[in-house]
Amino acid sequence: MAIWDNVVAFFATFDMSPLEWIAVVVTAIGVWLMARRHMACWPVGFVGVALYFWLFFQQKLYSDMLLQVFFAVSIVYGWWQWRRGQELEGTFELAVPSHREIALSIIAGLLGTIGLGYSMGHFTDAAVPWPDATLSSFSVVAQVWSARRFLMSWWLWIALDVFYIGMYCYKGLYPTALLFFIQMIICVYGLADWRRAARPA
Repeated sequence: MAIWDNVVAFFATFDMSPLEWIAVVVTAIGVWLMARRHMACWPVGFVGVALYFWLFFQQKLYSDMLLQVFFAVSIVYGWWQWRRGQELEGTFELAVPSHREIALSIIAGLLGTIGLGYSMGHFTDAAVPWPDATLSSFSVVAQVWSARRFLMSWWLWIALDVFYIGMYCYKGLYPTALLFFIQMIICVYGLADWRRAARPA
């Protein structure tokens, strides 16, 4: 117990939350494993989701908190989808979305933004209801695209990461902002790696 108290005191000295730093490390590992097409990305990602659920509750980022619930469910879906498209040598089949799928995804993201933003702005004490709702809604889109093995999911994640960095800096969650900067770099790597490893559909 004394060791844990010392760890907490160390992070408190730098105005850092141990919970946030642990969530940062676990999530970064999960994203890296996804970029490397490793199945362990899903269980590692689940741990990161659980940690961030509690952190976002503490920070009153309720849309992001609810997003973690969706991520937890999508981990099961993504694991199943990846197992279907993976071969023993580690390559996997990329899926190409139709124009209809892209349009429906964008509409779903916009509707999610409106519904979540309005709800959080009027019925909760959410810190930044509309930016949080927008990023959360389109993160759902990006997660579904990742689970379905759409290459363009990486482009959407990169764009979202840029805006997430700004929001987390505004909230003073600097380790998480750093995570999203690192995650953005990993996404660029993931984009290149998926292109290289993919086999034709």
